[in-house]
Amino acid sequence: MLDLWSLKVLAEVGRLGSFSAAAEELSMTQPAVSRQIAQLERHTGVRLFERLPRGVRPTDAGRAALEQAGEVLRGMRLFETRMRAFATAEAGRVRVSAFPSAATSYLPERFRSFAARHPGVELSLTVRSGEHDPCAAVLDGDTDIALLTSWDAAGATGIVLTPLHEDELLVALAATHPLAKGGRVLLRDLAAEPWIDGTHPDCLGPLSQLAAALGGAPRVSHVCDDWNGRQGLVAAGVGVMLYPSIAGYSTARPDIRLLRPSPPLPTRTILAAALPPTDRPPAVSAFLSSLPVPA
Repeated sequence: MLDLWSLKVLAEVGRLGSFSAAAEELSMTQPAVSRQIAQLERHTGVRLFERLPRGVRPTDAGRAALEQAGEVLRGMRLFETRMRAFATAEAGRVRVSAFPSAATSYLPERFRSFAARHPGVELSLTVRSGEHDPCAAVLDGDTDIALLTSWDAAGATGIVLTPLHEDELLVALAATHPLAKGGRVLLRDLAAEPWIDGTHPDCLGPLSQLAAALGGAPRVSHVCDDWNGRQGLVAAGVGVMLYPSIAGYSTARPDIRLLRPSPPLPTRTILAAALPPTDRPPAVSAFLSSLPVPA
């Protein structure tokens, strides 16, 4: 069976037209190059080079052999290049799952900047909410990085949780709402308002402080899983909703207003769940390091 070094010697002899020049290029002796070519000729059963007074010239079989050897060597260089890329976060894929509000602005911006720096890495996003267990999806190998909130982080084992963002909870009102004029709104003034809820974790959440400030549990009149649909309901003036800052101010509809609640509601931490560093590809670690919001 032929080896790659023999093909490399063949290619250099063909390129330089000389055993001695190929020997110098490959840091070999001229007799060693001559023996290598002779072994190739015995193995293939054909003469590959005509020996001339000054140098060598490929035969028809030699030209065919040089063409084939070139393809093999190019294939090996491509193989090495691609494998090095996987080892250095320049290739591979990263599968990310997130809940809707994190997928509106936060993740698309990070996808854009990461793709500019690592064009060889394939990124994919799956938006999930409700009863989906993001940590189990990572452990089962269904996703590489899962975004979740601190509401769901308790008891997670076998994974690494990386804090990304302290998520401030705002209140969204219709632009025409009487209380939408300032930058803040007293929660007690919203006690009689209908509230719009959504699928966990884009929902009213386990916030006892909200109920305390309202003087009772919020009166949920609408439940809508779709992020844009919820904003549409607010804009129509049929209810108010909580708006997590992870969604981004720029993605809010122009006909709604975002106000800070008074008293302020507790923030929640946005986290990324991933396998330990030793169990994940370099591309996943590189993308994970690009996620935290700069201080």
